[in-house]
Amino acid sequence: MRGVLIPALVLLLALPFCWGRYDDFDDGEELAEFDDNDFAEFEDMSEDATIEAETAPPPRAPPAATDQDDEDEATVELEDGQDDFEDSETPDEDMYKYDADEFEGFEKSSQSFKDPINILTVPSHLQNSWESYYMEILMVTGLLAYIMNYIIGKNKNNRLAQAWFNSHRELLESNFALVGDDGTSKDAVSTGKLNQENEHIYNLWCSGRVCCEGMLIQLKFLKRQDLLNVLARMMRPICDQVQIKVTLNDEDMDTFVFAVGTKKAMARMQKEMQDLSEFCSDKPKSGAKYGLPEYLAILTEMGEVTDGVMDSKMVHFLTNHADKIESIHFSDQFSGPKLMQEEGQPLKLPETKRTLLFTFNVPGMGNTSPKDMDTLLPLMNMVIYSIDKVKKFRLNREGKQKADKNRARVEENFLKLTHAQRQEAAQTRREEKKRAEKERIMNEEDPERQRRLEEAAQRREQKKMEKKQMKMKQIKVKAM
Repeated sequence: MRGVLIPALVLLLALPFCWGRYDDFDDGEELAEFDDNDFAEFEDMSEDATIEAETAPPPRAPPAATDQDDEDEATVELEDGQDDFEDSETPDEDMYKYDADEFEGFEKSSQSFKDPINILTVPSHLQNSWESYYMEILMVTGLLAYIMNYIIGKNKNNRLAQAWFNSHRELLESNFALVGDDGTSKDAVSTGKLNQENEHIYNLWCSGRVCCEGMLIQLKFLKRQDLLNVLARMMRPICDQVQIKVTLNDEDMDTFVFAVGTKKAMARMQKEMQDLSEFCSDKPKSGAKYGLPEYLAILTEMGEVTDGVMDSKMVHFLTNHADKIESIHFSDQFSGPKLMQEEGQPLKLPETKRTLLFTFNVPGMGNTSPKDMDTLLPLMNMVIYSIDKVKKFRLNREGKQKADKNRARVEENFLKLTHAQRQEAAQTRREEKKRAEKERIMNEEDPERQRRLEEAAQRREQKKMEKKQMKMKQIKVKAM
C-alpha cells in the first residue's frame, strides 16, 4: 500500500508545476514557437561544430610502408582475459584521422595569421617634409642674401663716387685741361667721367696744369658688395678714403721730405716708406707748436722745411679739417714702400719721383651718405694750394747743402750694403762666361781647331793672372 501512495504523491506535486508552464503562453502564441526556442541552443552548438570542422587542419594520409614487415597487422594482447582488439571504425573514419604528434605546433602557428599588423614609423630623415631640406634652405637663403647685398653695396658705392665727382668736377675742370682720361686711346681725351677699376675702387686721371705732370685721384670705398666684409666691419668699423697722388716736374720741387698726419699713420709710414725711413729718422713731432690738434704729428727732414710749408693758410686747412686728414706726404725721393727682405736687396737705387701724396678719410665711418662727399671739396682746394706752395718753396743755401749731404749719405750706405751682392753677381757672370766658352770648345768637331781654342783660353787666363800680380806689386811699392 505504501508503494502506491508514494508515486501518487509525487504526481500530485508535479501537477502544479506543469500547469504553470502552460499558463506562460499568451492566447496568440503557438506552441510550435516555444518548441523551436527550446532547441535553439542545440542549433548554436551545431553551428559551432561546423565552424571548428572548417578551421580544423586537413587530414593527412599515413606514410606508405616501404618494408614488407610494416604491412603486417599488429596484434595487441589484452590482459585479464579480454577479447582480441577489433577495429570497429569504418574506412571513412580512418581517412579523417590524423596523428596529433605530427601536427604538433600547427595550431600555434596558425594563430600568427590572426595577430594584428604592426605598422612601423618611417625615420624622420626619410620622410618628405620641410625639415629634411633645412640645409638646402639655409644655403639658398645665404646665396640670396649675398646676391642682394652685392647689388645694394655696388649701387651705393657707385652713388657715392658720382656724388663726389659731381661736387668736384667744376674745380677740377678749372685747374686741369684734361679730366678723366681712361688711357684706352693714343691721344689724350677728356672723358669727363670716373673709371671704375672694380666694385669699390674708382680712378680719375687729370693732367694739363703748370708744374704738374699729372694727378691721379683714387676713391677707395669699403667692400660693401662683399657680405663677409660687411659682417667684419660690424666688429671693426673703418671709413672710406680718397687718395690723391700728384707727380711734379723735377725743376718744380726742391730737395726735401716732409709729412704730416695722425700719429698712428706717421709711425706706420715711417716704417713702411723708403724715403721717410731714410731721411726722417727722428720720431714724429707734435704739431702743437703750429696750432695743430694734438693727434696730428709731423715728420720732416729738417726744421727749415716745416717752417716753410706750414704757413697760416696751410695751418687753417689742417685745423678746420683735421678729422678728415689721414696723411700728407711731400717728397723728392718718393719710391714707394720699402722692399721686403725676402724679395732680395736691389743692386741699384730705386727710381724716385717728386711726388705729393694726400690721404683723406670720408666722414661717417662706413655709414657714408652722398652729402658727406661734398664736405671733401675744401680738401681738394688744399691740394691745389699745396701744388703751388711746393713750386714756390726753396731751401736756403745751408738747407740745400744739408739735403745734398743726406742724399749722398743714403747712396753711400746703399752701395756698401750692395757691395757684396754686386761681387757675387760679377762672379756669377764670369763663371757663366767660362762655362759657355768651354761648351763651345767641346762642341768643336775639328780636333786641331779645338786644341788651338784651348791654348788661346789658357793664354788669356795667364795674362789675367800676370796683371793681377803686377797690381799687387804696385800696391806694395806705394805702401812702402
